Parts: sequence; C-alpha cells; structure tokens
Amino acid sequence: MFLRKSGIGAATAALLAIVMALPVMALPVDYQTGFQPAASPVMEQIEDFHRLLFWICTAVSLFVLALLVWIVVRYRAGANAVPSKVHHNTLLEVAWTLIPVIILVFIAVPSFRLLYFEANIPKPDVTIKAIGKQWFWTYEYPGSAAGFTFDSLGLSDADAAKANKPRLLGTDNAMYVPVNKVIQIDAIGADVIHSWAMSQMGVKMDAVPGRVNSTWFKATHTGVFYGQCSELCGARHAYMPIELHVVSDAEYAAWLAESKTKYAALENGATRLASK
Repeated sequence: MFLRKSGIGAATAALLAIVMALPVMALPVDYQTGFQPAASPVMEQIEDFHRLLFWICTAVSLFVLALLVWIVVRYRAGANAVPSKVHHNTLLEVAWTLIPVIILVFIAVPSFRLLYFEANIPKPDVTIKAIGKQWFWTYEYPGSAAGFTFDSLGLSDADAAKANKPRLLGTDNAMYVPVNKVIQIDAIGADVIHSWAMSQMGVKMDAVPGRVNSTWFKATHTGVFYGQCSELCGARHAYMPIELHVVSDAEYAAWLAESKTKYAALENGATRLASK
C-alpha cells in the first residue's frame, strides 16, 4: 500500500507495465529467482499455489528454527547439569503427528484443484499436434481452417543474431496462435521421449512415441514466448527450442492463409512436401 501511494511505487508500476507489454518479457533473465510473468490462467494458478507453499514453508521453517534455538538455550549443559529422565510425552507426540497431517491436507486441497484445472481441457478453439524429433519440433495444423505441417528448427548463434532472436531459443519457423483462445497441444514423440514446455503458459507435456498426450493453454496477451524441450532426448537436446507467437485474430487468419501456401498440405493424413 505504501509503494502504491509513493512516487517510487507509481514509477515501479509504470515500469512494470511497460516491461509486461514488451516481447522481451517472455525471456528468462540472468540471476532470475522467480517465475517468468504468467501469460495464461493455468500459470496464474500455478503462481498462486507457489506463493501459498512459499509462505507455509517459511512459517514451518521459522517455527522449527525457533524451537531449535529455544532447546539449545534452555537445555544446554550449563543450565542442566543433571539431564532429564523424561522419555515420553503423549500430548507432544500426538501434536507433532497431527499438525503435519493437517498442514498436508491444507496443501492437498488446492493442489488437487490445480491438477484438475490443468488436466480438464476446455473445448479447444485451435488444436495443434507437436511432434518431437531428434532434434526439432514438427507442428501440424489440421482441419478445414488450416491443414498444413512444418518443421521448426533452432537457429544457429549467427542466424539468431541476424534475426535479432535470443540465442538457443529462436527458431526458423515459429508457431502462431490467436490470443484469448483455448489452444490444445497434442504432443507425441517420433523417436524418443521429448517434452513440449512453455513456462509462461504453465505447460509441460511429455511427447512419447506411440501415444498422444494432450494439454492446453489460453494466452491472455500477445507477444513472443519461448520454451524448450524439457526431457533429456539426446546429444542436441539443448538445441530444441520452441518459439510461440501469440497474435490477434486478424493476424492469425493472415498467417494461416500465408502458411497454407508456404508449408506442406495435409491430405488424407499424409504429408506432401511443399514445392520450392
């Protein structure tokens, strides 16, 4: 409250609003200790749950520290020349068993609620198949509104610098999704286990060969976001980034129209290479 009323607070809020509006917000930064800013309802709930756990862990740690300090001071050898002969305390034993159980139940309720929210996929507006390969991603946009597939490979350091994209995160072909729409990601592995992960969307789903695992997100604002394969998948695991562009409906429709001629078409489930 004090910061909001002060000039420092107003300046900080204005700076935060500017930073939140820039694409650079989608990047991790050096010495970062917290999450990247949430960009989806799932990630917002993950952050809320994280804060709850943080304060619970802090309170328990301070309580245990206080007990240790009190015991060290109160029962030190200098103050207790003759050790106590007491071996059991029924009330104390019941308390240190029951209190942790209550704390765990208190944590379990929001935990299960969050897990259900993540697993219960709403009716999707766009469904994209993300196929993990060694070592790049292939994206399929099926359906009458799209119907094409393309590979998304990580850029070399030189190409990333030329394209003004972050090292080890930029790709040659980014995936696009519309803002404020439910996006379903169907992840599958073509060779080994990969993992499609986008931290600001609160998404991390294993791409397993022979099995489709589905997850979802709903981007709340436009921008460029970056993720990576988060399952150790071989020698070039570190060079398997994800570049996601969240755009307006009009921009997404224009990208779809352009991509239908740029990329290969999906016909009867088979991939036809685009002519060059």
